[in-house]
Amino acid sequence: MGKTSVASALASLAVEQGQRVLIVELDPVGALAAALETPTLRFQPQSFAPTGWAMAMDTEAALAEYLRLFVKLPVLGRLGPLARTFDFVAQAAPGVREILTIGKLCHEVRQQHYDLVVVDAPASGHVVELLNAPRVVHDLVHMGMVQQQTAWMLAIVEDPVQTGVVLVTTPEELPVNETIEMMGRWRNETQVRVAAVVANRVLPESFGAPEQAVFDALADATRADVVIDRLGAGAPTAVAATQWAVARRRLAATHLARLRQFVAAEPPLVLLPDVPVRAGGRRLVTQLCEHLTFELDVVP
Repeated sequence: MGKTSVASALASLAVEQGQRVLIVELDPVGALAAALETPTLRFQPQSFAPTGWAMAMDTEAALAEYLRLFVKLPVLGRLGPLARTFDFVAQAAPGVREILTIGKLCHEVRQQHYDLVVVDAPASGHVVELLNAPRVVHDLVHMGMVQQQTAWMLAIVEDPVQTGVVLVTTPEELPVNETIEMMGRWRNETQVRVAAVVANRVLPESFGAPEQAVFDALADATRADVVIDRLGAGAPTAVAATQWAVARRRLAATHLARLRQFVAAEPPLVLLPDVPVRAGGRRLVTQLCEHLTFELDVVP
């Protein structure tokens, strides 16, 4: 659905505006490095722009950092047996990995190392459990260090000024259905704000009623011979392909209308066009930035 490209475009746009930006990859697919055209991402942030850095989440490295910063336990090299113990605990107690992940993200926000932290999250409902993890643990543990730390995480995650989720979809039946379902989950199961819904790869309206009348005439079987005589043998195929493109655009419009009706006035629905580039990378991200700038200017 292009969520990594959209995340990269948001980060790049903020960089263009002079902000210090960190973009974090949580998705195990690992497409962010290709989108930014950088070497393989690791836990330590690496620069992709003058004021932009990118990293990939690593729970073992996050655990080591947590022990060093909060428990004041020096950690040398790999964690070894401690990491294996952590894996065992994480399997037995759901939410441990999520707490480490969201804790690292919140720590970067709390330390104000960056003006904006963009997260390329997995394309699934797992992100709901991720952002809910501090609330779940906070409600279970009522005292001690864990309770204190989840409290400041919640102050960041559930603050609509500091945190917002951007849902990315495409104008097709299944992705739109999934987005509507996901928005219902956000509203019912979390206290995290949905900042925007982005519909990516939206086809332009290239033909209007006058052109449609021409296509209908050209597609008329009784006039096929005239079409071939005047325009060549490939004309019927070209007309059929154009009619297919028009039908596809109209079908996509019905899905967008359903999404728009569900979204209503809030959050904003941002439309990004189907960018005609053969490959991804920075070229695609740059073009999305241009359209995203325009959309963000016109969408309330």
